[in-house]
Amino acid sequence: MRNRISWLLMACACVAMPTFAESNPGKSESAEKKGAAIITIYSDVHSGFGHVNDERGFGLDRAYLGYQYNLPHGLQMKAVVDFGQSQDVGDYHRIGYIKNAQITWKQKGWTLNAGLISTTQFKLQEDFWGKRYVMKSFQDEYKFGSSADLAFSAAYQFNKVVAADVIVANGEGYKKVQVKDGLQYGAGVTVTPVKGLVIRAYGSFNEASEDNLKGITNLAAFVGYKNEAFSVAAEYNYQTNAKYVDNHDQDGISVYASAQLNKKIGLFGRWDRLSSKTDWNKADDGMAGMLGAEFKLGKYVKLAPNFRLWAPKADGGKLASYLYLNASFAI
Repeated sequence: MRNRISWLLMACACVAMPTFAESNPGKSESAEKKGAAIITIYSDVHSGFGHVNDERGFGLDRAYLGYQYNLPHGLQMKAVVDFGQSQDVGDYHRIGYIKNAQITWKQKGWTLNAGLISTTQFKLQEDFWGKRYVMKSFQDEYKFGSSADLAFSAAYQFNKVVAADVIVANGEGYKKVQVKDGLQYGAGVTVTPVKGLVIRAYGSFNEASEDNLKGITNLAAFVGYKNEAFSVAAEYNYQTNAKYVDNHDQDGISVYASAQLNKKIGLFGRWDRLSSKTDWNKADDGMAGMLGAEFKLGKYVKLAPNFRLWAPKADGGKLASYLYLNASFAI
């Protein structure tokens, strides 16, 4: 029943968006139509030191292939395929997933999205961090939620200072579009009191699909400041009943900053801390640190040499250090 409701919501949105758009004609259709290919590749070469010296080699984190087409009256269509690693196959294999298959309508402060869309749970944090090719943003890195899902979202910009958004999603992520019944409901508020300063609060609830499971609650707070010379941000994330297990709560902090030396060279740093209630996830809890530089080689290529530390919370865990060279190729 819930699955049929989610499909009905998205079907209504897809019908409504063109209807709203027709009431506000603008330029001629031929003048507004515009398409663009989406090609993005994230790769790296890395090596551990000391007791993790054998953790070395080349990596291919992600490859995105897609197309985006702008239609008249604020409509946009986008389809993207994501080739990446999966826990279901060996490390050397890559599996293709549909990451986005969506229609978007923007008009008079409104933004509506329907289909397989980017979720709103940590999209702002990911964009502010700006180094997805180096490392995922906190909630994505530590599996607090999925970056895309079959969903319907609506956002409204009340004025230059306040914006709000809501989303209804399947809650399974884009790799498992619909496995079991159950929906995820989320809402966020973003405040920009002065130019460059962003404050956001977000909360969501993911329904449990079975009686012996517990629904997942996610709460997040973010504050960041950015100008042409530097950026600095901090976020706090809290999750209850991780993986739908009662009392498997966890939380974490991520702080990151960057400085632009010139148009082609910048510096960045980040510190994460992940912890779990009663140490249920002690094997994966710990602190991570990173320092690096970013070099922009023309319009489409970025290289980021960086040094990383991981301090596990587990008893007897040793500090691990790594050297990475991350690369992004995107058009």
